[in-house]
Amino acid sequence: MATSPVNLDAGARARSRNDFGELARLVRSEGLLDRRHGYYAVKISLTLLALVGGCVAFAVLGDSWWQLVTAVFFAVMFAQIAFLGHDAGHNQIFRTGRANDRAGYAFGALVGMSYGWWMGKHSRHHANPNHEGDDPDIDIPLLAFTRGQSAGKSGFVRWTSKHQAWLFFPLLFLEGLSLHWAGIRAVWRGEVEARRLEAVSLAVHFGAYLAAVFVVLSPPVAVAFIAVHQGLWGVYMGCSFAPGHKGMPTFTDKKQLDFLRKQVLTSRNIRGGRWVDFALGGLNFQIEHHLFPAMPRANLRRAQPLVREFCAGRGIDYAQCGLLKTYYYVLRHLHDASEPLREKSAPARGVTR
Repeated sequence: MATSPVNLDAGARARSRNDFGELARLVRSEGLLDRRHGYYAVKISLTLLALVGGCVAFAVLGDSWWQLVTAVFFAVMFAQIAFLGHDAGHNQIFRTGRANDRAGYAFGALVGMSYGWWMGKHSRHHANPNHEGDDPDIDIPLLAFTRGQSAGKSGFVRWTSKHQAWLFFPLLFLEGLSLHWAGIRAVWRGEVEARRLEAVSLAVHFGAYLAAVFVVLSPPVAVAFIAVHQGLWGVYMGCSFAPGHKGMPTFTDKKQLDFLRKQVLTSRNIRGGRWVDFALGGLNFQIEHHLFPAMPRANLRRAQPLVREFCAGRGIDYAQCGLLKTYYYVLRHLHDASEPLREKSAPARGVTR
């Protein structure tokens, strides 16, 4: 349900700005904003080594239905590479923006995504998370994340929005194709800065990908491989990014909370150990990531108790729950947001003919 920010007087706004400044000094004093070159050197090397190993296994296995197992493996690897591209986009890996961008373009080329398109979209999301009209992550035609969005639906998108809680996970099977297509469209329209570079990298990616699949595999196996690979990659990406904000408060007016509260109140963390860190690419620490986007992924776990304690001391709600629980909140929110569509289509009661 849409929520409006609390009005703050000038003194309260000044104290709010000082809150984030104090937190930033605390985090910086702990060295949590320092680069982690060793961590990323190992992380990138192992990820690329695993990708090469998967390619070798794909070639050796040949035309076999067992290739559907490698399709699952490549879905995981594409997500892990995309997480590295996300880190590069936030300047987490290298000291300079130029070096991070070069890495980001390379990671984008490996998975067939436009890094420039994604950077523009993701930057707008970070600036105004869960703000209707400003956050592109809650502007998805087939879904309605607020009751206000439900009111504007018609035709097929009205039907998908009406049943969105049931359709959410099935629709994620199309997320991989959506990411590919959005990047291709942005490059075609000239909406990215490095248009020529991205056009070449996307052409090389899809050319090499389709050539490898249809040369090594027979057509039925090739089609099945692509469906499993791209479908599961989309599900993995959607299940990694959705829990961070879906089901948290959304805002519709132009009045804004201060930076600290805007980022914390619209974000949710996911509890879990190191395996959750790996599986979600550090996005399980969504609150800390939104407060300090340039903080290396490896430092987020150390920053989490500091941020949580800081928020508790100032009465700021800090949302955190288990992985399965967060999907419950996402689905419940989608169900609640689409309620006006179900009410409108419900048959009238007590009417006789």
